[in-house]
Parts: sequence; structure tokens; C-alpha cells
Amino acid sequence: MRSTNSGRAAMAILAGLLMITSSGFGVAGSLAGSEGDKRFPPYLNGDPKSPCTKAYKAYVAATGHSAYATTPYSRVVSLYILCGARLNAPSQKMAEELAMKSCLATRAHYKVTNGGACEIAASK
Repeated sequence: MRSTNSGRAAMAILAGLLMITSSGFGVAGSLAGSEGDKRFPPYLNGDPKSPCTKAYKAYVAATGHSAYATTPYSRVVSLYILCGARLNAPSQKMAEELAMKSCLATRAHYKVTNGGACEIAASK
């Protein structure tokens, strides 16, 4: 006669593995609330009405591939901060490209010729 304890133990282990792998799929489905891959901490002045603060909060809240580009902040050089974002793009790479285009378009709109260049601060 075979022991039923070994069969139950095997079933418990398989059930546990199934729960672990299936919970990973649920987390990967939505990127909302994630700051993603931060390359450098973006400077946010704390004003909730600031366009860059709004853009960064929208980036974090986005459920799909998104990116946030900004000019790096330096106390010595930076008199302003420019930014751009792309939310819910088909891929992370495309989100980064479009966020850079948005930031560069902002620089062109304000005719900025000095200061820091646009860089991807975070993407997911």
C-alpha cells in the first residue's frame, strides 16, 4: 500500500507553486503606482500646481509603459526645470523616445538655449 501523505505533500507543494507564479502575473499586469527605473531623482518643487509635478504624478499613476524626462537640477546652473512625459505607450522604449521629444519640444517652445539638456529621469 502507498502512503497518502506523500501524495498530499506533493499536491500542497504544487498548489503553493501555482499560487506564487499566478500572483506574479497579476502584479505584472499593471504598472500603476510604480516609479519604475529611476536614473536620477527628478527635482519637484513641491507645488502641486506645477506642470512638472503634475506630469510626474501622472507618470507614477499610469498603468502602462511610461516615461518622464526632465532637465537635471543644479543649484549653480539651473534657473528653471523643464520636463516632458509620455504615458501608456506600447513599449518602454517608445515611451522614453516620446517623453524626450516632449521635453525637447518644451525647450524649443520656450526658446531655451542654455542650461541642462533633457534626460530620461524615470521609465517603466
